[in-house]
Amino acid sequence: MLTRLAKFVLVLALACSIGLHWAFLQSLAWTSMLADNLLRDSLAQAVIHTFDGQHPCLLCKAIADGKKSEKKTDYAPYFKTLEFPPAAEDFALTIPARFATPSGADIFAETLSESPPTPPPRPALV
Repeated sequence: MLTRLAKFVLVLALACSIGLHWAFLQSLAWTSMLADNLLRDSLAQAVIHTFDGQHPCLLCKAIADGKKSEKKTDYAPYFKTLEFPPAAEDFALTIPARFATPSGADIFAETLSESPPTPPPRPALV
């Protein structure tokens, strides 16, 4: 059984593996930029300066450099598409003999299709 710390470390590792750390850092950068811009501008102007991309802060620049420097996969996948060998036009799938349905099952299936007896049987002890 995993402890809470082990579970937290596992969730943190999974979050970092899919890039959530960049989203967290970017949110932190935008929050601090918005707070700094609100000290000298109106709300509308501060939001514009924060999110327009023309006025990045040092943390935004560091995040952009970090994303660019992340190592991508060095190899291209060998198979880009599934390739199947050509099949004959008269090709058909058949059931192998060892998987054939036994004849007893056919008889049982035929009995299920019969209608129930009419009238229904009455109890012997009334």
